[in-house]
Amino acid sequence: MVRLDDPTDPIRRRAVEFPAVAKGTSCNQSSFKAGRGAFLYIGPGRKGYGFKAMFKLERSMPHARELATTDPDRFEVGSTGWITTRFTAEKPLPKKIWQNWLRESYELTCP
Repeated sequence: MVRLDDPTDPIRRRAVEFPAVAKGTSCNQSSFKAGRGAFLYIGPGRKGYGFKAMFKLERSMPHARELATTDPDRFEVGSTGWITTRFTAEKPLPKKIWQNWLRESYELTCP
């Protein structure tokens, strides 16, 4: 169930609009899959505080690394091309960022 103040709702709604998307779960997160695998993991944040979303990136990785350097509490780059973002209802993930990263992640998974 999605709460009214849940900033993940617009991201989830957009994710299922892409062609051939299957929604599932992985641990305590929702996963969105297409083509060769998952392109989005999204759910509650650490210890139930806030929210997190994970995107698979390639061309946006330099920007993601920059954000991880300047704001490491909100952005963390993994070793396999995934970026983890952390946010709250009061300080949501900027729309321009999640829209671009969601599309890129989907395109990398389902070219």
